Amino acid sequence: MTVHFIGAGPGAADLLTLRGRDLIAACPVCLYAGSLVPEAVLAHCPDGARIVNTAPLDLDAIIAEIAKAHEAGQDVARLHSGDLSVWSAMGEQLRRLDAMGIPYDVTPGVPSFAAAAAALAVELTVPEIAQSVVLTRTQGRASPMPKGESLANFAATGATLALHLSVGQLEKAQTELVPFYGADCPVALVYRASWPDQRVIRCTLGDLTQAVDAAISRTALILVGPALGAGLTAESQLYSADYDRRYRPQSADSPWAEWRHGDD
Repeated sequence: MTVHFIGAGPGAADLLTLRGRDLIAACPVCLYAGSLVPEAVLAHCPDGARIVNTAPLDLDAIIAEIAKAHEAGQDVARLHSGDLSVWSAMGEQLRRLDAMGIPYDVTPGVPSFAAAAAALAVELTVPEIAQSVVLTRTQGRASPMPKGESLANFAATGATLALHLSVGQLEKAQTELVPFYGADCPVALVYRASWPDQRVIRCTLGDLTQAVDAAISRTALILVGPALGAGLTAESQLYSADYDRRYRPQSADSPWAEWRHGDD
């Protein structure tokens, strides 16, 4: 018996890895976070599977469901939205399972920031503009922010920021970020990225609080940074005709020429 923790992606039912889909199809028990994982994903469950929505359950109740399956020798598909490596609350579940001797594994999923970037058809890293993406959030009730992880500290780097779980604190984000990025910095808010009712709002940092209506109160990602701007022309050297690289040495003197010859 194994508990398979599976990243169920950002929302679209077909944004699952093949491994995740196949594990769901093979498990007689499925626990899913119903507040964020679409029910369409459950179509991959086998006929007769015991399906439990964990949204109204506390940690003890969730572990009790897993223990019940363990006693019956039944594999469990444990679905979380997005990818399990960030803000999934997987860690405390794994610690409980370790203490109980219940085996598990982890299958990654498509993260929400990647789905949001896809909806915008943008690269979040642009040559000469931004080469880093910071995944962060504003202070919330569930988890305090560690000392040093302020929006101001991240903004000072000039990196592209992906603000999760922060749509309820737009004014705070705006106030802390404008001194570093400027009021004209491009911003994109993607509501329910990849869901059928996905919505994209593009604006400037200075207009952020006015551009987002009160109906958007959760399940939205905010991207901030000059890499989101229009008209950017800087190009990577990766595909430049005169860029000397391993698979395309430019001369016999290239450090890659001997490697390429040996590879042939």
